Amino acid sequence: MLEQALKKYFGYDSFRESQKEIIQSLLMKNDTLGILPTGNGKSLCYQLTGYLQEGLVVIVAPLISLMEDQVSSLLSFGEKRAVALNSTLKDFEKAYILQRLEQFKFLFLSPEMLSQPHVLQRLKQQKIALFVVDEAHCVSQWGIDFRPEYRNLGVIKAELNHPVTLALTATANAQVEADIKRFLIGEKTIVFRQSANRSNIALLVEKTTDKEAVLEETLKKIAGATIIYCATRKQVERLYDRLKVTYSVGYYHGGLDYQQRSLLQKQFHDQELHILIATNAFGMGINKSDIRYVIHYDLPDSMENYIQEIGRAGRDQEQSYSLLLYQPGDEQIHRFFHQSNQEKREHFEQMLGMKVENVFDELQLKWHQQGKREGMSLFLDALKENEHQKQKKLQQMLQYIETPGCRRAFLLAAMGENNLEESICCDFHGATIPDKSVEPFEIIKNEEDWQAILQRMFKE
Repeated sequence: MLEQALKKYFGYDSFRESQKEIIQSLLMKNDTLGILPTGNGKSLCYQLTGYLQEGLVVIVAPLISLMEDQVSSLLSFGEKRAVALNSTLKDFEKAYILQRLEQFKFLFLSPEMLSQPHVLQRLKQQKIALFVVDEAHCVSQWGIDFRPEYRNLGVIKAELNHPVTLALTATANAQVEADIKRFLIGEKTIVFRQSANRSNIALLVEKTTDKEAVLEETLKKIAGATIIYCATRKQVERLYDRLKVTYSVGYYHGGLDYQQRSLLQKQFHDQELHILIATNAFGMGINKSDIRYVIHYDLPDSMENYIQEIGRAGRDQEQSYSLLLYQPGDEQIHRFFHQSNQEKREHFEQMLGMKVENVFDELQLKWHQQGKREGMSLFLDALKENEHQKQKKLQQMLQYIETPGCRRAFLLAAMGENNLEESICCDFHGATIPDKSVEPFEIIKNEEDWQAILQRMFKE
């Protein structure tokens, strides 16, 4: 029985919603898509399936931090056959892993690493029990600004002789689901979808002409682990410089090296830092259940990313809060990014017009049964459609801010779910962030306790 295997390998007595059904589908050799909210145990689906089959489990993940977190989680359960093949390793370390793939059970790597010919060649020589694409919604986010290798995963799957495939994501509306099927796992995929609703997270939006003042007033009254999301690295560092004098705060973005990011993530996890100011580079795979507040200092660029980011709060099912601060004109940073990507695409078209055909080859993109020139045309059409979709998603975020009704109902409708209204679920229904600031007498009491402890320690 699957429950016995669950108890044996992980010590749990029962499955969470959809876990058992996904594992059963995979054991029946069905390609499967799991759309499960953040914190609902997506990784267990491929881990337990892997234990019940012979062969290597290959997991494609978009971020090094996500890979390392999953490897650490497996190690904590006593699994020593898990490894991440990524750019933090030296060449001889990568070679060591590739030469000994038979000794591993779980291999984590990025789509870029997987696309390298020598890596793919070694994997072709292995018995692959399961091919996993984590954060599979990245397939739909693809564009000239975002990792074209994601759209090539379906081709790689074919080159690996079509292993049973599991795609996992926390957010996928109908369009994203269609993209995952089209480019990765096919129309016959078995889909398990849970609601995107996280009823323990109150949704609040504050429109203001002074976000910084609102943020500082909010931070004065809250207590608990907090993530503050910003749109740019510059904004992250600016806020950090302002808040570091008053709060136990760190900052995190893609410009930091791997060691710095790992240290900051550990400090936040261990409560050495109470506030982390970050770009959206932070969060995927984070194993911290007691985040109480997610504050968006800048406007997210899509409902999908917004849902992903607020879903990092309250994974312990305790009451948590999402606050989005909006100042008129905040959307301009995303429109600037959109314009920049459009210019890149137009430049790319110009290069193609000059018959620089090797540009397409350098991108290492492959298209089924298409000539090179027709493939280029499809590629450019996909880029234009991607630009159009991003503009629509940004507009949807602006509509969310201005909605005259229940924010949770709007959020769920954006994900194709029926409207669901709950009492005190958002600011429309009266939800507020309670004042949990520490009173002065409590601080004094704590100081007296420490004095008493020191007196006992040095009494002799």
